[in-house]
Amino acid sequence: MITKPDKNVIRKRRHNRVRKNVTGTAERPRLNIYRSNKHIYAQLIDDVKNVTVASASTNDKELNVESTGNVEAAKQVGELIAKRAQENGFKSVVFDRGGYLYHGRVKALADSAREAGLEF
Repeated sequence: MITKPDKNVIRKRRHNRVRKNVTGTAERPRLNIYRSNKHIYAQLIDDVKNVTVASASTNDKELNVESTGNVEAAKQVGELIAKRAQENGFKSVVFDRGGYLYHGRVKALADSAREAGLEF
């Protein structure tokens, strides 16, 4: 019997294809997103030095959200990562959606980060 691969395996394949071309530098770090069922995480990564410059997630104590797995929480994480990026002196980033479809929480995070001042 032939079984279909797991959704996360397919996502990781898609992510690996994108990561061949998307890299973060010291001037333009990579904005990476990881989405779980309950939370969403965002990191600014300098791939040259292999360093995480800034991060934000729905687990942060700065965010006061009732539910962490929805679009509203993702919008707040996008604003927070943009604020932390600008505190570290970054205005433009390279967006890495992590193999997820650009829809729902991923889109909400990206749009709120753009509105808060990040360019990508």
